[in-house]
Parts: sequence; structure tokens; C-alpha cells
Amino acid sequence: MKTTITIKGTHCSSCKSVIEDVCKDISGVKKCTVDFKTGKTIVEHDASFDMNTFKKEIESLGEYKVQK
Repeated sequence: MKTTITIKGTHCSSCKSVIEDVCKDISGVKKCTVDFKTGKTIVEHDASFDMNTFKKEIESLGEYKVQK
């Protein structure tokens, strides 16, 4: 399954790397691809993916806001 999410606050390749790295540790996420210019993020996941957990993990980084 794929879900497209917008993450506000991304502005450079470091943002992309940090988010994609954190996604590797989120249960159910198979792959995460971030376009830091637009914030558009494609999350490939299985049925166990939980949007609330994803949002909590990304927003805990401090500078990002997850929107669906």
C-alpha cells in the first residue's frame, strides 16, 4: 500500500535524510520517499501501518508538521 502525506517544514536534503531514516524504524513502513522542496512524502507500508504513530514520530523531531 502507498499513502501520500505532506510534511511541512522540510527545506533541505538533510530534512529528507532525517525523515527517511526515522521512517525505517516505524512499524509497518517498508519505504519512505520525501521530496523536501514540496514536503510530499510517499510512504509504502503494510496493513500494520498506523498514521498516528507515524505522525508522532516525525513531529517529535521538532520542526515538522504532518498533514494528510
